[in-house]
Amino acid sequence: MATSVSKNVTIVFAIFLVSFLVTAESHRFSRNLSQRSLGLKKEKLSHFRFYFHDIVSGPTPTAIRIVEATRTNRTAATGFGDISMIDNPLTIGPERTSRLVGRAQGMYTSASLNEMGLLMAMNFVFVEGKYNGSTLSILGRNPVMSTVREMPVVGGSGLFRFSRGYVLASTYSFNMSNGDAVVEFNAYVLHY
Repeated sequence: MATSVSKNVTIVFAIFLVSFLVTAESHRFSRNLSQRSLGLKKEKLSHFRFYFHDIVSGPTPTAIRIVEATRTNRTAATGFGDISMIDNPLTIGPERTSRLVGRAQGMYTSASLNEMGLLMAMNFVFVEGKYNGSTLSILGRNPVMSTVREMPVVGGSGLFRFSRGYVLASTYSFNMSNGDAVVEFNAYVLHY
């Protein structure tokens, strides 16, 4: 009798253990995937060069201040706390009439008390060729008075899914009277 009770306890325990493992397995938080299962091929490095037109003046600006920090604007020449939304054209050349290759959509905010230092959070949304509809996401610090500024590429979508890299920004022109600027961007991107 004791052997049969011991067998029954062992069987019940084994069933409980198996059901626990099956349930635990089906409710896992994460799992490893192969790159191939997502259609990812060999990674490649690409260089893109385009011009960012930050238009703050005129009847159709592409960068609009949406938050003005009144307290700091009276005391800080940097505009600390101001936030602007952007939908800036990206063109193949520095002229506004140059061929459009995409748009920079997002925002920048003045994030420094002591210098013109922006926090930039934006997507480069491409509209040209095979990259049409793909995006690169940029998030980083832009000390605008520096000759060359580096910001990280933190991801992307479409052909830039799982991308990473960096962009180099350098001011091509700045209009002191109206605040409009043209910035050359060179993007170095690892993507599939």
